[in-house]
Amino acid sequence: MTRSAIVIGAGFGGLALAIRLQSSGVATTIVEARDKAGGRSYHWQRQGFTFDAGPTVITDPPCLQELWTLSGQEMAADVTLDPVMPFYRLNWPDGTNFDYSNDEAALNAEIAKLNPADVAGYEKFLTYSKGVYEEGYVKLGSAAFLDFASMIKAAPALMKYQAWRSVYSIVSSYVQDERLRQALSFHTLLVGGNPMNTSSIYALIHTIEKEGGVWFARGGTNKLVAGMVALFERLGGTLRLADPVTKIETQGDRATAVQTASGWRAEADMIASNGDMMHNYAALLSDHPRGKKAAKSLARKRWSPSLFVVHFGVKGEYPDIAHHSILFGPRYKGLLDDIYKNGVVPDDFSLYLHHPTATDKAMAPGGYSTFYVLAPVAHLGKAKVDWDGAFGQQFADAILDEVEARVLPGLKANLATSFHYTPADFGRDLSAHLGSAFSLEPVLWQSAWFRAHNRDDVISNLYFVGAGTHPGAGIPGVVGSAKATAKLMLEGPE
Repeated sequence: MTRSAIVIGAGFGGLALAIRLQSSGVATTIVEARDKAGGRSYHWQRQGFTFDAGPTVITDPPCLQELWTLSGQEMAADVTLDPVMPFYRLNWPDGTNFDYSNDEAALNAEIAKLNPADVAGYEKFLTYSKGVYEEGYVKLGSAAFLDFASMIKAAPALMKYQAWRSVYSIVSSYVQDERLRQALSFHTLLVGGNPMNTSSIYALIHTIEKEGGVWFARGGTNKLVAGMVALFERLGGTLRLADPVTKIETQGDRATAVQTASGWRAEADMIASNGDMMHNYAALLSDHPRGKKAAKSLARKRWSPSLFVVHFGVKGEYPDIAHHSILFGPRYKGLLDDIYKNGVVPDDFSLYLHHPTATDKAMAPGGYSTFYVLAPVAHLGKAKVDWDGAFGQQFADAILDEVEARVLPGLKANLATSFHYTPADFGRDLSAHLGSAFSLEPVLWQSAWFRAHNRDDVISNLYFVGAGTHPGAGIPGVVGSAKATAKLMLEGPE
């Protein structure tokens, strides 16, 4: 190994990048601030329950398997993926349920229950989704946009698929039932985007799910993280935990070393960060003019919202509650406006309920079940809320009341343990700017070249990976960013 690299942060992006570098003969060290790898995929063990922080929806397994294939290994040796069916059970306040999956006959029957005329419209929407999948994911999902010329090359495809329109707008042009419009547009929320203004290119998520399925890592997402760590260390990589990087040292326009809170210092030929983009520039590069300039630019951008997550263990088993449920509230656009524009924490919610014991009973003690429920909420720059105080507990209680009323009768009487995770926690634990859960909002003018670049424009051997870079959040997104960044690092700086 003739070259060395340091990767800051052991989230999915950092791990995937480090595996690619180590597999290619670059001596790689990951430096992680927290006591466990995973980044946003942290986990807790409490009272016999396993609670994953997320993400919990695994799609496109081949993008993960490729990390093992690089060294002639099999992901199945470290991780077992189980299929989830249905992908999601959607529920509305009027009691309507809709099971979304890639079982064509079953899905068409579900659509026909809402509006028979929309079956044909859905097929046309899928054709559109396949088109943007080919252009936006297969061709561009792991390509780095370092100059505007690369954006110009992509422009014809973006124009062809009307990328300036929102996902909700595109969906609405194909189907008429409002519930189905919500069912086919909510996916952007899983990557931090507002369905009402996230580019229609993100309709590609439907094809990723339809062709590759939705999966769960047996034992929880934490087991996928552990499998990636095991692979990285088998390859000879080094993982340093519980030691936050405090500074990226530079000499002129090159990064030379990192310093950590413990006083540890290491030099490397290349440095990459999977950390929050604002933190990278404003904190780690505060002594370099590039850091100040980039932080000022990032401060003007739109940041995705945060999340309020309630983890809970409950007595009993609930085979009728799907692995993934979406509980839509009485409002859709109005609620999204409150979260993304108005900075209001409303009294109504749309919730995602995760029930891992539906697939793996070992996630809870015998006779019990593990859940988490999350509500998208405005980030700390919009909603001035004391999440650490009484309001946070009141909000958690209100969410549990909603889950109890909608899908889990007797929840509070059978509650064994619970705790919540707030926007303030995202800020503290992950150095997430404004407590954002997904980094920069994925709108068209903050995508591809307009997003943070995979290689810094000034510091030639400094690279970035993860949700803040192209192509964005979600497991396939950050793993794709690792592929793009690794290619740049292996080619070397210009």
